[in-house]
Amino acid sequence: MFSSHDGLCTIGELAGHAGVSVKTVRFYSDGGLLPEASRSAGGHRRYGPEAVERLGLIRSLRGLGLPVAEVRRVLDEQDAGGTGEALEGAVAGRLRTLGSELRALRWREAALRLVRDCPPAERPARLRLVGAVAEAPSTAPLVRFWRAWLPARMPARSVGAFLAVAVPQPPEDPRPAQVLAFARLNAFVSRSCDGRGGPCQPGAHEAAGARESAVLYAGLATAYDLAGEELRRGGVPRPGEALDGFVDAYANTYGIRDTPAFRRRLVGQLAVDPRIDRYWELTAEVLGAPDGPPEPTPGSAHDWLLEALGAQVSAVFGEAAAPGAR
Repeated sequence: MFSSHDGLCTIGELAGHAGVSVKTVRFYSDGGLLPEASRSAGGHRRYGPEAVERLGLIRSLRGLGLPVAEVRRVLDEQDAGGTGEALEGAVAGRLRTLGSELRALRWREAALRLVRDCPPAERPARLRLVGAVAEAPSTAPLVRFWRAWLPARMPARSVGAFLAVAVPQPPEDPRPAQVLAFARLNAFVSRSCDGRGGPCQPGAHEAAGARESAVLYAGLATAYDLAGEELRRGGVPRPGEALDGFVDAYANTYGIRDTPAFRRRLVGQLAVDPRIDRYWELTAEVLGAPDGPPEPTPGSAHDWLLEALGAQVSAVFGEAAAPGAR
């Protein structure tokens, strides 16, 4: 391959053959990625024919964006006759990094469109709102909000199950409206639940120890799932399996039998609980598909069930449902 009598080439010849600069070859050599075969009598680097293929591999790996440390691991494994696990791991890691970078770029693009397309007078406020959310948006503020809101002694497994449905994940390819909703959601959780500094937690939390809170939220999760199916079908609030499960969750928490009188008291209690409707409205916007019906949330399911309970109590006792039961 090389014209010299010993089959070796200079650094300049190797660089010319590979189509790179001498500086590039020297950089990889000095870093130990491209070992030289020998030195000339004058101390100049000499490379063997295998250096061309090795330099090509280095350039390919670097062209994929792999850092020098990852390239070194791939080459070391190849030199040791390995099975290619280092290359597989390096490529997988790079794909994960690129995925994160692409999500951040898509989020930035949607945020810029959001600011660009709003009325000029609204741009400063919208820019501050969106700018408060990182380019790789995090759900950590939402998680902190719920950990403060849920019963203090609630088991970790129950907390995790609730967070999985209550905390919306930022869309990977968001629309500008979803960026705005997520930014507003982050702003919402930065202040008190009712926005006026009043009490935040529902009355049911006051009597809920570790066991009771687990019972309550497990029962509510099942009831919310059933109500969500009704909401997707456009079903009107009505008695049924979802409502019975909803009432049972509270009855089991309090250790009280489910009776018409208990349902009447429950309507009154739930009607005066602090509400975080805005959180659930924004969550539905974050999760929603373009021009599609709102995605059911625990909040909308709770309201559907509470309305069904209020209507049932009215029918049984011949009185209007408690204010705020809707």
